Amino acid sequence: MPVSLQKGQKVSITKGNPGLNNVVIGLGWDVNQFDTGGAFDLDATAFLLTDSGKVSRSEDFVFFGNLSDPSGAVQHLGDNLTGAGDGDDEQIKICLSQVPANITKIAFAVTIYDAEVRRQNFGQVNNAFIRIYNEDNGEELLRYDLGEDFSIETAAVFGELYKNNGEWKFNAIGSGYQGGLAALCANYGVEVE
Repeated sequence: MPVSLQKGQKVSITKGNPGLNNVVIGLGWDVNQFDTGGAFDLDATAFLLTDSGKVSRSEDFVFFGNLSDPSGAVQHLGDNLTGAGDGDDEQIKICLSQVPANITKIAFAVTIYDAEVRRQNFGQVNNAFIRIYNEDNGEELLRYDLGEDFSIETAAVFGELYKNNGEWKFNAIGSGYQGGLAALCANYGVEVE
């Protein structure tokens, strides 16, 4: 039975799962029926962070334009342009044992592509969630449903995996940002062109 988290709650994913190594982060959402004049394209991203809370290099930002970090520990499994259908809309696979030693936290976010041009925001997104499951046996370890507390934000940090005393833990964040992907990149120290 997966753990269902509330905003701000932290839980260990490795403590009760000895040998856990390959996990998949599934992110999903539905868009509401208000016509904004364009399709929604939401994008999952991962930021591999050092103790400073920033990336050490731009290649540690994993998204549809950079599907893997240099170590190969974090892999984006592909861009979903519509979000149609049930279940995960985008997935990011992580090999915990391959995460470089200087990486202490991996933040997972979702942004709305071209949100300003399309006049779209997270207030128009429903049923957003992040879940983590064991890739080896398919067992869902935890799930965090974001709820509906967004309005004008165009990016949201869903949660973070972080190392603490040799354990991997998950923190349910659920915080929104205005300014889309550029705002997140600035927050995490990614240089954008």
